[in-house]
Amino acid sequence: MSNVETNNNMKQEKIQDVEKGKNKENKSTATWLRILIMIFALAVWGAATAVIWLLVSWQVAVGVCAGIFIVYIIVYFYKWIWVAVRTAPRDFKALYCYMKILRLSSNLTKKNWSMPDIFHDVVKKHPKKACFLFEDEVWTFQQVEEFSLRVSAVLRAQGVRRGDTIALMASNYPEMPAIWLGVTRIGAVSPLINTNQTGNTLLHSINIAKCDYVIYGSEFESAIQDVRKEIPNNIKLLKFTRRPLNASDGMKTAESPEDFTHLLETTPPAPWSLTEGEGFLGKLLYIYTSGTTGLPKAAVISPSRMVFMASGVHFLGGLNRKDVIYCPMPLYHSAGGVITMGQAMIFGCTVALKLKFSASAYFPDCIKYKATAAHYIGEMCRYVLATPPSPNDRKHTVRCVYGNGMRPTIWMDFVNRFGIKRVAEFYGATEGNANIVNIDSKPGAIGFISRIIPAVYPIAIIKVDEDTGEPIRDSRGLCQTAKPYEPGVFIGKIKPNNPSRAFLGYVDKEASEKKIVRDVLAHGDSAFISGDILVADDLGYLYFRDRTGDTFRWRGENVSTTEVEAAISRVADQRDAVVYGVEIPNTDGRAGMCGIVDADGTLDLEKLAKDIAKDLPKYARPIFIRIMHSMDMTATFKLRKVDLQKEGYNPNTVRDKLYYLDPKHNRYISLGPEEYEKIISGQIRL
Repeated sequence: MSNVETNNNMKQEKIQDVEKGKNKENKSTATWLRILIMIFALAVWGAATAVIWLLVSWQVAVGVCAGIFIVYIIVYFYKWIWVAVRTAPRDFKALYCYMKILRLSSNLTKKNWSMPDIFHDVVKKHPKKACFLFEDEVWTFQQVEEFSLRVSAVLRAQGVRRGDTIALMASNYPEMPAIWLGVTRIGAVSPLINTNQTGNTLLHSINIAKCDYVIYGSEFESAIQDVRKEIPNNIKLLKFTRRPLNASDGMKTAESPEDFTHLLETTPPAPWSLTEGEGFLGKLLYIYTSGTTGLPKAAVISPSRMVFMASGVHFLGGLNRKDVIYCPMPLYHSAGGVITMGQAMIFGCTVALKLKFSASAYFPDCIKYKATAAHYIGEMCRYVLATPPSPNDRKHTVRCVYGNGMRPTIWMDFVNRFGIKRVAEFYGATEGNANIVNIDSKPGAIGFISRIIPAVYPIAIIKVDEDTGEPIRDSRGLCQTAKPYEPGVFIGKIKPNNPSRAFLGYVDKEASEKKIVRDVLAHGDSAFISGDILVADDLGYLYFRDRTGDTFRWRGENVSTTEVEAAISRVADQRDAVVYGVEIPNTDGRAGMCGIVDADGTLDLEKLAKDIAKDLPKYARPIFIRIMHSMDMTATFKLRKVDLQKEGYNPNTVRDKLYYLDPKHNRYISLGPEEYEKIISGQIRL
């Protein structure tokens, strides 16, 4: 650094110190002025009261005092009173529900039950009630438990022990949750692998969880076989081939020693017993999430966390035990696999499962299964709303829909067209320790922070640096809470001794530590920091603004730019590649865009598309490609992406060659002004 730069920096620091000093002096002066005004006002008030007491009567004096006091309260606290009147019903309703959640959690903590034990309690109450509806099959609670007991028996015979890790890669059929119930009963933990994963991403997910076994559906055999040679020899693979419920033509011989289906059909169920393992506070599932950077991380889900998440939506979302819930969500996600599965396993609701989401079949399925509630993510709502109007739009019996990502721009259109009485939008990170729910269907809101009793539920919105994402701290070194309409990051205060406030984080402890911020609202405290930018209004309603870090959301999935950049650079002969999210009008989330350096013009885009498809799931593949001659770097050799993200994919302003991904043929097509206009108008769907 030159002497001139050093001197300039020193001058700038001095100017900042002077400004800070002036600010402190101004604040101090204002404080003393308010104190003097208050003393003067009290003196006048006291003198006036004394005069009235002496000249008229003490009753009149008391009445005048009371009147002045009421006027004072109204004048100086009118805003708080206005907020309290508007939000008290909401806040106290939420408080009542929160107390029910804590009571449920406390009871289960005392019993130290794991999920199979909680589920068994439900089975005893109504064994013949439908637990899962799937296609034309009806699985009763008793049948689900019997299947899970059979799983436990097979795995014990295979040598599975308490503390083992048995990964599960399966589709949305009833056996999927029944399998992990059987795994849990032995005291083992089940990582639920994202079924879109292939190649190195899939291999990473298996390795990061330190798996001992992998149970995979036969529909994913090709993905497993592609990485089989790289899977460590000590990991045993078991293939599950789904067969219809109560099929009469059982398999007589095993296809191979890995044939999990044959083992299930030839092994009697294990006798019921309390779950082995760590109980209510132990490990139940690993749910994979991209986090903020890098490859997928395995987030730890305990029975207590599952109960907290599921009961939060159940009580605050207005669900009840008689509900039939339609779930087209993937069961490897926390939304479908934890929250909606919890409605069946904890509360005895019936859940209708869908193998794969279909916009045109969403409400027809609800009619078919007589659903009274339905699960969604924002993309689903947009796709369903885009279907042609039908006389069947309101013939369903759905009372409530719940989920996350409902865009404010389509909220009322969706509600009005399909006649939905209640939208319970919720928010919460899989690996986090705090969830919020929109309990009164406020359009666009994802939940709220109480303005009159904020300490009851220890969450907050704190200010962060827009560029670095780091918390902004005050002179005491503590985080600053965001004011109404001021964007900030959502945090949940950590209380290790409270199961509902504990932070379990990831299997990777180093990754977990990155999600914790310390000295937040008081010295010595800590909180989970979500990395999501939210905004609160005057009434405390929260609205999603954006995601920080190297992650963006597309097709309902978190996409890590670091992961995609590494994959593209690898298949593109180690070329510089930078990935970022760009917005497409009237589309949820951000589409992936990749800038690639191709100075010599030898990059084969057709090969690139094929190679990317082998290594990355569909949602992570870049929609747009920008071919560049060079790329700017920071002083620490990090690729710059802020300016590229601002420039986007408009060929009228970007001089580089642009391409977009044709999803039908999996190839990149040149993007010119004509194609750009069609993408913007929605004529070309990506």
